[in-house]
Amino acid sequence: MRNSVKVERAIKNITQQELAEAVGVSRQTINFIETGRYMPSTIVALKIAKYFGRHADEIFQLEEND
Repeated sequence: MRNSVKVERAIKNITQQELAEAVGVSRQTINFIETGRYMPSTIVALKIAKYFGRHADEIFQLEEND
């Protein structure tokens, strides 16, 4: 799965820590999501999307091999 969390953070000019606190996860979790080492739960994905004012499928996209 691809995601644009890092891009969205850059647009909003916030840190991983700030996003983590806003959605209730650790900074390391945000880092792992951004680097593709962790697939967020549906709830976390929806919280991230809501924080950025987007739909989840605008931030998280399935790849052909998913």
